[in-house]
Amino acid sequence: MGMKPFYVRELSVYPVGRRRIFLLAIAVLASLVVNFETTIATILPLLMDDLGMSLTVYGQIAALSVLVGGISAGFGGILSDRWGRVKILVPTLTVTAACNFLLATVDTVAGLFWIRCLMLFIEGAGITITASLVRDFSPRMGRAQAFAFWTWGPVGASFLAALIAGFTLPLFGNAWQSQAVIMGVVSLTMCAIIAWKIAEPSAALRAQVLEDEQAVRVGEILEHGKVRELFRHPHLWAHVLGNTGWQVLYWTFAIFGQTILTGAFGMDAAVANRVVALSIVVNALAVVVVGRMSDRMRLRKPFIAVGTVLTAGAMAYFIALIGPGVPTAHVTVVYALILLFMGVAYVPWMANFSENAEDVESRLQGSALGLWGMVVRVMIVALLVVSPIVVEAGGWQTWLTVALAGQVVFLLSMAAFKGRWRQERTVAPTIPA
Repeated sequence: MGMKPFYVRELSVYPVGRRRIFLLAIAVLASLVVNFETTIATILPLLMDDLGMSLTVYGQIAALSVLVGGISAGFGGILSDRWGRVKILVPTLTVTAACNFLLATVDTVAGLFWIRCLMLFIEGAGITITASLVRDFSPRMGRAQAFAFWTWGPVGASFLAALIAGFTLPLFGNAWQSQAVIMGVVSLTMCAIIAWKIAEPSAALRAQVLEDEQAVRVGEILEHGKVRELFRHPHLWAHVLGNTGWQVLYWTFAIFGQTILTGAFGMDAAVANRVVALSIVVNALAVVVVGRMSDRMRLRKPFIAVGTVLTAGAMAYFIALIGPGVPTAHVTVVYALILLFMGVAYVPWMANFSENAEDVESRLQGSALGLWGMVVRVMIVALLVVSPIVVEAGGWQTWLTVALAGQVVFLLSMAAFKGRWRQERTVAPTIPA
């Protein structure tokens, strides 16, 4: 590959203690930045007004740009296993941040389309790589908790963007362009910190399977793992396809949460935003607590099963509630509980998928996460195109029932996951006489 770029720092010794936690925190910050840079929800109503764009047209733009991002997520994962994580991550973060200044100059729907495609193409690779870095810096003892913090990236990005917009939009006469410029400046500042502090394990270190910080099981270091190897294992397909079913509900809430609350329950937009914000906080706390418990007990599958069953139950109740006149407090509790239960299932699943893929081929973490990212994005595209049609024909109840079916698909796919259902009994060591 010739000379290394200045920002690439490879570690030949696995970091422990504070150093590892610090590098994990930088990886989580990168996850926040990569999601923050492409957040558009905060300015969408203003942007649609300004460009005279309908929701259907925005849905089509969003669908196509997400598809482009999906393609790059798959390739980004494979390339990061070959060339290293940081070499690709730092330029993708920086260029996407700079694209926000381009976004501020948009004055046509076509212009918006091209810039969003460019941003999501660059960003798709970045998201996969941040997940791979989190895995690189988390031994199995702490894997679920590390992934819990990684999920704070997208959640924290929405929260940060909404917070900034809430305080700064009035200062700039509600001009949406102000947010694009502010996001560019904030993102570039965080990119500088990441480029200055980020590091990654060498390829030899990445190929090792770590149980905890001290115990390193060294695999043989051969040439690069073959991506084809992943496709031969049905349990990895069960993970990817089953979780894609699970994500239908997650993305329905992420994209249309406020719209469902205003449309199906007649809530005021500001109230709906508060309900969503509260539920995000509940979910963010749940994932960390559950991640910690899952790591302590070294169990993944019981958490996945219980979380999914509870989600499906709460979801069925939520669908039955739909209609006018339901007290806001009642809807809030049910909505928050659904997000809480989803958090219980999700983070242990991510740890389980990562470990199952690692057991197949430890050098292909990026590729496995990239494959999953690609399939999920194809599903989001279908969701953006199909859900408005279903809602128009049969109301939100019908679409939410489809999302509920996705939870059932996920539960059934669990039959193929590898891992224990109960804790191993530890036998007391026999002391020789």
